[in-house]
Amino acid sequence: MLEIKNMSKSYGDQLVLKNINATVEKGDVIAIIGGSGSGKSTLLRCIDRLCDVSSGEILFNGENIKNISFYHQKVGMVFQQFNLFPNMTVLENIILAPVKQKIMDRNVAVEKALNLLSSVGLLDKKDSYPKRLSGGEKQRVAIVRTLIMNPDIILFDEPTSSLDPKMTLEILNLIKKLIDLNITILIVSHELGFVKEVAKRVWFLSDGYIVSDTTSKEAFESPKNKELKDFVANVN
Repeated sequence: MLEIKNMSKSYGDQLVLKNINATVEKGDVIAIIGGSGSGKSTLLRCIDRLCDVSSGEILFNGENIKNISFYHQKVGMVFQQFNLFPNMTVLENIILAPVKQKIMDRNVAVEKALNLLSSVGLLDKKDSYPKRLSGGEKQRVAIVRTLIMNPDIILFDEPTSSLDPKMTLEILNLIKKLIDLNITILIVSHELGFVKEVAKRVWFLSDGYIVSDTTSKEAFESPKNKELKDFVANVN
């Protein structure tokens, strides 16, 4: 489904990602973990084509990504800071992309958005503006905004880092429901208990490299990589 080949990313003289090679198969739930500054969020941004890679390539279904707009219909991103437009209502935020990109007409988009809002318990917030929402509500809206595009892959960049424990639990439970729907998911998270429970695979990043790509069970119970072993022990 997705293949990353010999990918590196630099910002000026700083090499952030180094020779990344990895594959994502349909139905994968991959957790990306590692210390601060290891390159986790940059890796997600490169996969989402929010920034250009410095070398190497990313293939989607075996082909180079040429039509970014089409690619973003297939690969959606849920950000740490929600990224909702403050001057638009919840409903307007959700239907903006599918209507603007002519994926569906407005009436169809509205109907689908309302159904999705109902499924996450936010139908009564459809006419609210983001400033009137709690952090957990904003993140649920952000997830619905991604879901309306029917993506093949959803990327989550620390989706609970700015939420309190109750809201964190709400979002993690929602992500579990998406996993049950067999949506392919890549998630950067420090919630290692959640990662251990739901991830099929774990990519452990250190100093810009994927130094371990293994099953969740091996990553947390019998890691062969010393850096990963120390990381898990320190977090626990």
